[in-house]
Amino acid sequence: MTPDSPRSSRPLSVVLAGGGTAGHISPLLAIADAIKAKRQDAAILAVGTPSGMETRLIPAAGYELATIDRVPFPRRPSLDLLKLPGRLSGAVRQAGRILDDAKADVLVGVGGYVCTPMYLAARKRRIPIVIHEANMKAGLANRVGARFSDHVAVAFAGTKLRGARHVGMPMRRAISGLDRASAAPAAKELLGLDADRPALIVTGGSSGAASINRSVAAALPAFAAAGIQTLHITGTGKAIHDADGGLLAAEGYRQVEYVDGMENVYAAADVLLARAGAATVSEVAAVGVPAVFVPLPIGNGEQALNAAALVEAGGALLVEDKALTPHWLETRLVPLLSDRQRLETMARTSEHLGIRNADQRMADLVLEAVAA
Repeated sequence: MTPDSPRSSRPLSVVLAGGGTAGHISPLLAIADAIKAKRQDAAILAVGTPSGMETRLIPAAGYELATIDRVPFPRRPSLDLLKLPGRLSGAVRQAGRILDDAKADVLVGVGGYVCTPMYLAARKRRIPIVIHEANMKAGLANRVGARFSDHVAVAFAGTKLRGARHVGMPMRRAISGLDRASAAPAAKELLGLDADRPALIVTGGSSGAASINRSVAAALPAFAAAGIQTLHITGTGKAIHDADGGLLAAEGYRQVEYVDGMENVYAAADVLLARAGAATVSEVAAVGVPAVFVPLPIGNGEQALNAAALVEAGGALLVEDKALTPHWLETRLVPLLSDRQRLETMARTSEHLGIRNADQRMADLVLEAVAA
């Protein structure tokens, strides 16, 4: 945008597209916050679908949300595949109206169903496109969008997208600015943990992980015998019950369905046992949390790829879902929690690989695209 262009006389208009899962929404919000920090005059509009988590999370963060129809891309011949051209065309028209109404100067896409029609509409209008890909294995929408953009960023260095720049994963400042050592005492108290005992925190994400939950529940006697306390974040609606139907209870064990504020989890955990979503892997690395990753056993294998570099460097362990048995937890995880020197080495390795300022890097890339 040149000084003489019509756009230069009004506030910067940024449209951000993405949604469906927290893995898309969290970086989108971090990018939005970073843009506002650099350009207070920026008008921010987020675009998602009517059925995604963005309908709750984006307004809660203080940003306006517009929606377009969800257009899945069938991977096999079906009636939905025959309907795809008409559905996509309709979604592109909706996307175009949103961009026109917003007088968009730039479109930022983070992936998800909403992004393909937004990319196509922006390309038709010659609106600059900026892309952030969160996973090691790029999604279809961003693979399409990368063909139309010279401003493509990735969370992981090994992600293969045309012209990609490695910027890391945009994350909330409460996480990227976390000092685990100083925050640990207050975080443990907040989460009901003893400051003087090794703390294992288990999470399968907001929806939980039934296989992890079962194995952890069966390993509780081994944890208690080793003096390990466990905070088990089971996932919404996935509380663990005992044989009598009550909530499972054990010495040194506490279960909750959800924790608001993962920065407290990262500060309090001596070891985090979790799925290997892109955001979790990136946040663990950025703040230096020793972790054991259990990749989701379905899908395209992207979670194992997300964790690969951190595991190879020694900052985390990886165990397949089917191998996460009570025996594995007793013979591998219990000794790890008792090895303070190894945990400190893992933490330093993670922090060395982590990137804390990806949100600012993305904001700079957006402003670069607008100025080009």
